[in-house]
Amino acid sequence: MYGQKSSAKAKEKDFIAVKGQDLIKPDGTKLLIKGTNLGNWLNPEGYMLKFSKTNSGRFINDMFCEMVGPDFTAEFWKAFKDNYITRKDIQFIKSTGSNTVRLPFHYKLFTNEDYMGLTSAQDGFARVDSVVKWCKEAGMFLILDMHDAPGGQTGDNIDDSYGYPWLFESATSQKLFCDIWRKIAAYYKNEPTILGYELINEPIAPYFKNMSELNAKLETIHKMAVAAIRKVDKNHIILLGGAQWNGNFKPFKDSKYDNKLMYTCHRYGGQPTKAAIQNLINFRDSVNLPMYMGEIGHNKDEWMSAFCKVMEENNIGWTFWPYKKMDGSSFVGITPPENWEQIVAFSEAPRASYKEIRDARPDQAVARKAMMDFIEACKFQNCVVQQSYIEALGLKAK
Repeated sequence: MYGQKSSAKAKEKDFIAVKGQDLIKPDGTKLLIKGTNLGNWLNPEGYMLKFSKTNSGRFINDMFCEMVGPDFTAEFWKAFKDNYITRKDIQFIKSTGSNTVRLPFHYKLFTNEDYMGLTSAQDGFARVDSVVKWCKEAGMFLILDMHDAPGGQTGDNIDDSYGYPWLFESATSQKLFCDIWRKIAAYYKNEPTILGYELINEPIAPYFKNMSELNAKLETIHKMAVAAIRKVDKNHIILLGGAQWNGNFKPFKDSKYDNKLMYTCHRYGGQPTKAAIQNLINFRDSVNLPMYMGEIGHNKDEWMSAFCKVMEENNIGWTFWPYKKMDGSSFVGITPPENWEQIVAFSEAPRASYKEIRDARPDQAVARKAMMDFIEACKFQNCVVQQSYIEALGLKAK
């Protein structure tokens, strides 16, 4: 039964280790992370599907239910999870020379809450197990990233929240947050394919008047989750992201409460220069622990190529965002299926009343066919390999 077992007992030497600012593989050699993010698979985001207003998992699910009904929507989500990322995708990522994938996931995959068409039969462990198996076969490492935490840790669409980081003010959400991480850690404690656990993605958006007050709670939340994990798993590295889009590390005052910590930053835009990340380098040097660029991308090939060199020269590994989405700026692109523009139009239409929903709803047969055609379009064999994007990262496209 999922959630109640782990692989055969492993030894500490079998896992990635932290040595100063470096990650060390079990064979004693250094690991510089190079890879991509499996975004949109277990935490749908609107822009990857060409939606603008309908930009979070909850909004997307509601929109689909309004358009084609909850039962068909549940069937769609199962097909989506079965086909968006498969063994073929992981094998392709490996073929580029990547060594790591980051897997964003929603906390609801490990609860009985309604998410992507399921409730009590949530399949979080089954889905992660698949990626672990595929990565093990490919000789790659996997980072588990809780992209959407109980209550919301960011307060924007990316954490599928209600517009505020309630995690930092709710003891109930904090307990659930720690309980889920403890459950995940107990299950995977002996799995060396997993590089580490990234506690929360991009905590505390910069929009809130009480941002400083929220920032002051971040390290306490981290320590609570680390303590929960260490009750069952002393093997894995734990990754800590900075406040304000994983960019502000000033709230962190203590780097010595655990001996297997590393930090993760994000950056989109700006100049591809060392000066642009000097504050991140300074923090990394001050704590003498690894720093890794968990998300970067959505830019021109020349920018990405230049910034990859800067990161590597400064011992900062990276996973570009995302691996797959509609059109470009990713490892592979999904070609929108016929009539997808009708789905997009409904997603953008006013739907605040039942009359507005009825008036905007497209023909059922057309909408359902477009959704299932998307399932075919998202399969690796039907995607377009973005060769120049991959080569800009210093990887190889086959």
